[in-house]
Amino acid sequence: MKAAEDYIQSVKKQFLYYKTLADKAMAQLEPEQLFYSPDEDTNSIAIIVKHMYGNMMSRWTDFLTTDGEKEWRNRDDEFENTYINKEALLCDWESGWSCLFTALNTVTPDNLNDIIYIRNEGHTVMEAINRQLAHYPYHVGQIVFFAKMIKKTPWESLSIPKNKSGQYNSDKFAVEKSVKHFTESELKKLSDSEHNK
Repeated sequence: MKAAEDYIQSVKKQFLYYKTLADKAMAQLEPEQLFYSPDEDTNSIAIIVKHMYGNMMSRWTDFLTTDGEKEWRNRDDEFENTYINKEALLCDWESGWSCLFTALNTVTPDNLNDIIYIRNEGHTVMEAINRQLAHYPYHVGQIVFFAKMIKKTPWESLSIPKNKSGQYNSDKFAVEKSVKHFTESELKKLSDSEHNK
């Protein structure tokens, strides 16, 4: 039972970590850069956000009781930009994540192995969570990479800065061993970088 509880807490922390990475990447851009695409086959950050929002609302609304592909979802529309400004984009972004975290709060060790459906295909609750925990970081990686590529001013690193691995490892090994979730120190580092601006 403890392993199941630890798993649930771990996935919550991992989702928060990846959300924070995307938050920090998007915050470094000018509003118009969120809508930039070099060609019609490349999704802008705004389109990636819209797709993630659509997926999140579909997958996590009534997560334990209805199919994850809702009848009201229009996936094709997720790849057409309809946002009028950055504020509308961020409103959907926050709503999608809120839906996800609210749903995760309904997951317990007792229902982790229950079967839920996505497009009529059965998954355990744990498998469905893992599916999204692979999907969203894939898109967060796209957001971070694209943001770094189109930013006009110097990029503030979201991980270990270039040529700083030795110092990073030295700092890690300078403290006593401890057992904690890997995201805790990473989220603190991201938070500290915001306060130090």
